[in-house]
Amino acid sequence: MQRALFIGSEIYRGSRYGIRHPLSIERVPAAIDLARALGLLPSALYRTSPRARAAALTAFHTPAYVAALEAAEREGAVSPEIRERHGLGTLSNPVFPEMFRRPATAVGGGLLAAELVMSGQARAVHNLGGGTHHAFADRASGFCFLNEPVLTILHLLRLGARRVVYVDIDAHHGDGVEYAFHGSEQVRTISVHEDRRWPFTGAVADDGDGAAFNLPVPRGFNDSEFALVLERLILPAVGRFEPDVVFLQCGSDALTEDPLSRLALSNNSHFRAVSALFDLAPRLIVSGGGGYNPWTVARCWAGVWGTLSGQELPDQLTEGAARHLAGLTWARKGRPSPELLTSLRDAPREGPVRDEIRGAIGILRQRL
Repeated sequence: MQRALFIGSEIYRGSRYGIRHPLSIERVPAAIDLARALGLLPSALYRTSPRARAAALTAFHTPAYVAALEAAEREGAVSPEIRERHGLGTLSNPVFPEMFRRPATAVGGGLLAAELVMSGQARAVHNLGGGTHHAFADRASGFCFLNEPVLTILHLLRLGARRVVYVDIDAHHGDGVEYAFHGSEQVRTISVHEDRRWPFTGAVADDGDGAAFNLPVPRGFNDSEFALVLERLILPAVGRFEPDVVFLQCGSDALTEDPLSRLALSNNSHFRAVSALFDLAPRLIVSGGGGYNPWTVARCWAGVWGTLSGQELPDQLTEGAARHLAGLTWARKGRPSPELLTSLRDAPREGPVRDEIRGAIGILRQRL
């Protein structure tokens, strides 16, 4: 059994949502190339993601929606009726050349990840292009066209997993996943996300009819606060459910430099979560998610893979890795601060633990 395997695809290279869209950046290739430049991703640990067929997507999505998504890519346009019904061709979920093939490949990677961990070929799998947690059965939402986590978890259950825990540390609430498993006795969802941030769901009181733990956190959420949340809420909630598999959605938009949140984590929090859940979970699937600064995303996800695969993270970037990061561009912003071009690991961003976070943890712990 391999400790960890990595799933990627060339479909993400050159694929963008549009020059003005937050996903104008090529995040997955940036992270893969950085991991390779650092020597963290040998070819023996890399697997090419298959593309999920339309029939596999209907395990969660409606046939009408899947057909509309395929047609939108084929025709390069949508009608006003399809836009209204399915959320395609909007500012958030625009028409672009790979709008079916790209998310279908992310789902294919998730299905392969499920098969690899359930067959015993790997203890953990990193499906970097996955984590698209906002899509609904009949509608695109929040940059997400297909809900890869839901389809992957359903496949895990088909393959024999009795219980699965979904942990989401993206800055945005994983609404599509929570709603898909509302009231489930087999799937528990845990989401730590910025309070009063789109999609404006996931309040502490929202328990998904017993299946969900939601912790909205205030602006400026720091590494010290994350460490407390991890130790006092996430790990106990995971452990007491006794899952066969844990799925970690490892969105990097909770980092300080991200333009779509106001949280203040360093990538050390993501590495800490990966390490702790690997030690706790019998099997672990890790996906990407949000993240809209090309330098912080690449550094975070390359480090997540290094942590997951048990490799030592370098103190300083190699010459090739630094050159790779320096070559990234971002149409929406200028150049990064110098430390983002010289190191993989952020400086810790610690601080006081606020009473509102302690209080919310206390409320949620009463349900454990």
